[in-house]
Amino acid sequence: MMSGDRVKIKDLLSSRLTECGWRDEVRLLCRSILQEKGAISSFTVEQLVTEVTPRARSLVPDAVKKELLIKIRTIFDENETDDMDPEEA
Repeated sequence: MMSGDRVKIKDLLSSRLTECGWRDEVRLLCRSILQEKGAISSFTVEQLVTEVTPRARSLVPDAVKKELLIKIRTIFDENETDDMDPEEA
């Protein structure tokens, strides 16, 4: 994939996650975990990310995953067609 395609996919994902409220849910999840771990002053950002990541991934709506997959397949198909010999097309 070309870097421009990656940017488009990243932007699409970012906007969809914001629209569906996923970012707010993850933010609340982080706050909740930090409150639970409040007494542990040595809790690091890396530990927070490790704990939040599996839960955050499971919170991504199926519709967003499906839309992203379709977009990626479309880009691959377009790039594959562009890479073909003019005689093959």
